[in-house]
Amino acid sequence: QVQLVESGGGLVQAGGSLRLSCAASGGTFRRPAVGWFRQAPGKEREFVARISLSGGNIYYGDSVKGRFTISRDNVKNMVYLQMNNLKPEDTAVYYCAASRDLWATMRDEYDYWGQGTQVTVSS
Repeated sequence: QVQLVESGGGLVQAGGSLRLSCAASGGTFRRPAVGWFRQAPGKEREFVARISLSGGNIYYGDSVKGRFTISRDNVKNMVYLQMNNLKPEDTAVYYCAASRDLWATMRDEYDYWGQGTQVTVSS
């Protein structure tokens, strides 16, 4: 069964850090791309970051460049999102997703999704 499970969300003060984890099973981890998205209340789901199967192709959304780092461990079938210098506007539910497209940055290009993990940044 294909499955993605996020963890690591929580409440943090502005300027703090969190590391999100995404555990993949059922073949999703072997997809060309695994990405992170986020969705704040009343807003569209936003692309955050994407990493290729090899880890050599990484891309970030403009709002998180320089603060967030995506990585993966192909032995453990895990993808991580290290979030530093968090801001209140980073508050959202964060989702892990898998795509057949190495260059995918749009929500519709991802066909497997996790259930999400809440990140709340207080000012």
